[in-house]
Amino acid sequence: MEYQYPIDYNWSTDEIVDVIKFFEAIEKAYEKGIERDMVMMAYRRFKEIVPSKAEEKSICGEFEEMSGYSSYRTIKKAKEASSGDKILMK
Repeated sequence: MEYQYPIDYNWSTDEIVDVIKFFEAIEKAYEKGIERDMVMMAYRRFKEIVPSKAEEKSICGEFEEMSGYSSYRTIKKAKEASSGDKILMK
């Protein structure tokens, strides 16, 4: 991993850790697959920290630009999947 996660330094340490966990879940979906419920749990916590759709788009866009991994497409696929399914992005 040769990039940094987009974080807001106004967030608390716990919030930063949880946002990083969300991005790690997105990475896992691309690299080896992750259980749908794990992705959704990380996303729900991310949305508590970043409730604004515009801010979410900005942060996730920045992450995608650096990593090549789309949070939007991963969450969309996870929302369409059933509980217990494995999410594997291509």
